[in-house]
Amino acid sequence: MKISQLVQSFALVAVAFAVGACANPNKAKKIDTEMERSEAISGNENLGVKDGNLIVQKKVEMNEDLRRLQNEVYSLEDRVYGSRKYKSQGLYGTLKSCRAKLVSREMGGNGKLMWTEPMDRITDKEDTFEIGIDEKDKIVGVSEEFLKDRIARFKKYKNILQKREDEYVEKVEICDAELAAKSHDAKSASAKKEESTEQ
Repeated sequence: MKISQLVQSFALVAVAFAVGACANPNKAKKIDTEMERSEAISGNENLGVKDGNLIVQKKVEMNEDLRRLQNEVYSLEDRVYGSRKYKSQGLYGTLKSCRAKLVSREMGGNGKLMWTEPMDRITDKEDTFEIGIDEKDKIVGVSEEFLKDRIARFKKYKNILQKREDEYVEKVEICDAELAAKSHDAKSASAKKEESTEQ
């Protein structure tokens, strides 16, 4: 093999490694956030000049941003399904209670519960731990996930839960309207019965 072919082979291998490194979306990379004449707009947004261009830059610390996203998702899930810890029933429990009242004997029902779809708390996922001994000789379980994957997962959870919240709000409103109508009919029937017994 000639030296020029050897150099070309090494160059191709180097390019392949460089492309592979760039293709890894989870690799930490340096980001230049320095701006000239930087002025705060609000919170974490600044206006300034970067490479001669006027730029509005939003800079967040990812630990705070991820914490905020996760808290939004957990709060949203508690609004939809309730919280075991705080014993709140959420929209799911409100719908279940409403449907139980609809079929109660007081409302003229047969007392048999109406079907409610099973509860599906999407964040109740078991973490998979790798169990072993850490650098301090402690027996530990460690779970790791790429930051981008975790953010994508929680954004997906948020979208699903927002749709479910809208669905449950609508179902609760429909159930409340049916319950109010049945309650009105039951009161009217009771009033008519009293009138007929008085005469």
